[in-house]
Amino acid sequence: MASASPSGHKPDPRINPWRDDLAAEHLRGEVDAPRFVSGRDRQVCAPVTALRRSPAHGAMQDSQLLFGEVFRVYDRKGAWAWGQAQSDDYVGYVLAEDLDAVETSTHGVSALRTFIYTDADIKSRPLMAVSLGARLNVVDTRPDFVELSDGAFVFDKHVAPLGSFRDDYIAVAREFIGTPYLWGGRESLGLDCSALVQIALTQCGHACPRDSDMQEQVLGTAVDHAQRGDLVFWKGHVGLISEDDCLLHANAYSMSVIEEDFAIVCKRIEGTAGPVRVIKRLDEA
Repeated sequence: MASASPSGHKPDPRINPWRDDLAAEHLRGEVDAPRFVSGRDRQVCAPVTALRRSPAHGAMQDSQLLFGEVFRVYDRKGAWAWGQAQSDDYVGYVLAEDLDAVETSTHGVSALRTFIYTDADIKSRPLMAVSLGARLNVVDTRPDFVELSDGAFVFDKHVAPLGSFRDDYIAVAREFIGTPYLWGGRESLGLDCSALVQIALTQCGHACPRDSDMQEQVLGTAVDHAQRGDLVFWKGHVGLISEDDCLLHANAYSMSVIEEDFAIVCKRIEGTAGPVRVIKRLDEA
């Protein structure tokens, strides 16, 4: 059975790949495990794939991986691969059929959602739709389109080179207004509160972990009064101050991404999750 190291330190299993029967090689010395493995990188070939807590039927979705993101596989159990997302370190099980060989990613999807087509023609057959943040390997350009390494095409104004960033994460988050709330979701068809923050920040070049408690620990500096761009944390929830008196958040009350009066939100959430825990301001803001 895997256990903490003799020092008593127990790495968070959400972002450290270790189980009772094995652990990642880089955790040798940090955890006790009967077997350590180096892992093998694979790449998501589905538009999106669920990252689940276990391979059991109906297991909870903790997160999602987008097209082109890399997943390091440490073990395979039937139809499921267990490993770690290389984009945000999240650990879990994904369907092995949604993974393929890794190739270089050169661009990311910059639109909320776009289609991958068979030809450089908007009337051609769409192969799939992919969400903001999906990774692509662009090999050539055509009028109005970029060509991917597999010969498919994407509208050129919906992609941007990796390493190019937006300058307003509130504007990015606002693009998701009306998107349904989905526990563990990270895509334009559904996402949760911490994913909205993670996507908005990463699109603007800010490193951001996956879950709200992780974000609360590492992002920004605590402040007394909220202003545009601040992050507001409750127990199990996070939102963005979009204007001085408004909160932008994905929530299970409206089951969508909405922008609403901050005071009203505070009063409503206080009845279930308690008062605001902290307001954080990004150091770069």
